[in-house]
Amino acid sequence: MSAQPWTTRRLLEWTADYFKGLGFENPRLETELLLARALSTNRVGLYLRYDDLPTDSERGAFRELVKRRAAGEPSAYLIGHKDFYSLDFDVNADVLIPRPETETLVLEGVEFLRARAKENPGFVPRILDIGTGSGALAVALARNLPAARLVALDISAPALATAKLNAEKHSVADRIDFRESDLFAAVAPGERFELIVSNPPYVSQAEYDALDRSVREFEPKIALLSGESGTEIVARILAEAPAHLEPAGRLLVEISPMIAEACLELLKGSQFNQFDIINDYAGLKRVILAEMD
Repeated sequence: MSAQPWTTRRLLEWTADYFKGLGFENPRLETELLLARALSTNRVGLYLRYDDLPTDSERGAFRELVKRRAAGEPSAYLIGHKDFYSLDFDVNADVLIPRPETETLVLEGVEFLRARAKENPGFVPRILDIGTGSGALAVALARNLPAARLVALDISAPALATAKLNAEKHSVADRIDFRESDLFAAVAPGERFELIVSNPPYVSQAEYDALDRSVREFEPKIALLSGESGTEIVARILAEAPAHLEPAGRLLVEISPMIAEACLELLKGSQFNQFDIINDYAGLKRVILAEMD
């Protein structure tokens, strides 16, 4: 009896079962993404050639991707891109993989500035993105606020290079000024913004040590680890942001639910007289919202 041929269908079914056995949260989706990459198609294309026989080289490429994923490397890095706020972003090991909870910053920022624009015809909002990484926040905000002008900062030159590529990819590079900077270091003393957003490092050392190895061993440590408490970078942002906000401007900072109470205490001792911590899609305390009169 001859061996069953390795059709696209069989590769999908076998690998999804394998990933399921490894405990992956979305084994079928991850299989489809990796196989689509190996076959130079998309997920729809897989089903158009469901009963086809991939070539030896295609199967070899897929086998290598599966091996790397099983070793913990994130699928987003293996395929080279990740969706965020209905936009496709190039990603690599120099940047964090954009996550759904970070979309809360975009939703809040867009709603805030659109309301301001209704009150002020001809309003040209200025936005500062601290720790831009892949550029996900800056690019998503720019795409949804066509009049906005942005400054995007990151301490990592390779991350900025990726962010610039994503800005060009989505035709907003002409409205984003990218600067290599440790937080506000590259922002001029008198430079002010209607909105400041940040997804900074906010993981404590204990939390970092307990992270899944796919995050701890593959995503950039500099973009994750804040320090012993997890609040070190957030505290710096809360201290420095007021000098760069326009009157009635808004600060939005992503945090971990694990440090939410500590961040509230920081806010009580800050220059902000209006603040709250709002929830993400999952109902977890995720974003600092702060304003000054």
